[in-house]
Amino acid sequence: MKKLINNYSAIFLLLAGILVGSLIGIFAPQAVIYLKPLGDIFLNLLFVSVVPLVFFAVANSIASLEQQSKFGRIVISMIATFLLFIIISAVFTIIAVYLFPTEALPSTGGEIPESGNSTSWNDRLVSFFTVGEFTELFSRKNMLALLIFAFLTGTAVRKAGEAGLVFKNFLASGFEVMKELLLMVMKGAPVGLGAYFAYQVATMGPELFGFYAKPLGLYYVAGAVYFVVFFSLYAWIARSNSGVKSFWRNNIYPTLTALSTCSSFATMPANLQAAAKIGVPAAIANIVIPIGSTLHKQGSSMSSIIKIYVAFLIIGKDFFDPINLLLALGITVFVSIVAGGIPNGGYIGEMLMISVYNLPVEAIPAVMILGTLVDPLATVLNSTGDTVAAMFVTRISGEKFVVPEE
Repeated sequence: MKKLINNYSAIFLLLAGILVGSLIGIFAPQAVIYLKPLGDIFLNLLFVSVVPLVFFAVANSIASLEQQSKFGRIVISMIATFLLFIIISAVFTIIAVYLFPTEALPSTGGEIPESGNSTSWNDRLVSFFTVGEFTELFSRKNMLALLIFAFLTGTAVRKAGEAGLVFKNFLASGFEVMKELLLMVMKGAPVGLGAYFAYQVATMGPELFGFYAKPLGLYYVAGAVYFVVFFSLYAWIARSNSGVKSFWRNNIYPTLTALSTCSSFATMPANLQAAAKIGVPAAIANIVIPIGSTLHKQGSSMSSIIKIYVAFLIIGKDFFDPINLLLALGITVFVSIVAGGIPNGGYIGEMLMISVYNLPVEAIPAVMILGTLVDPLATVLNSTGDTVAAMFVTRISGEKFVVPEE
């Protein structure tokens, strides 16, 4: 029980902060003017720590890749599987929020100014991917351009070979330092987000609770349906009826581990054990599951769509515009794959969302709170999805299961 409390302490503290902030917003709304600066300080610290972390994390991960072209067919099958599952989970969530919409808060539509639309889409495309000055890369408004530059930097380090070794070590050291900095900043989340929530409750009223409850409930219902139906479908495609039975019989322990630890990395040993019992070849399981714990996040894919949807409700814009949906899918793939291995990587995805959609800062606390509250189920989907992905890769790569079908 003590270990369980420790693993969920961040969520418990955040809930406590939200509760205290809500009570202040309801019973002492005149005090929120003094609390809001605490929320602003927290968000500003988050911005300035996330941006360099993105650069170091992506550049370091690319620079640290070994020459692993020998994996061949297995690696190609793994990448295709990860992308397929992430996109399917995102599209499923889009359908869910379309069929079960949430009412926008009536007071928010006119409070937040419209983003400027004077630039053409050609100019916006250019600004998505590049900036005119090096210093502009490290602005939260240009996250996508920073990601591309980080990817190119990591690739250049690999091509430089021994001459780039010192710079490679610098990237690795920078990643560790910025990771610790972000973890330090996140310790202030209960106070910062609690203060922001107090401000929201005081300005928007108690109906804010109902506004959060519906997308939160929708995530848990849609996530549970996806967990049972789609994971069963993937297991069936991999190995027909025996695959479904074997997967669910051996997935109980990994699921409980994910719930109790709230960590995909902590669930990895249980997933490897389950994959061995299911009959996934070790050559596949030992590649797909460790890499998947970082790069394959179906639960994060679903929560990303929910958070983007909520942000659009807050600013009173149409989430279901085709361009917005395509951008949402792109952001989701990034959050689920690239940001997966970064601590609090979901927050980095939120920064990218704010940048790409040119959204106001007011949308960030809402999506951060939702992201934290959906974390238990998201972890289950993220971690146990690696086992069924390993089964799927076994099938499409042409490899054989190593135990007889039952």
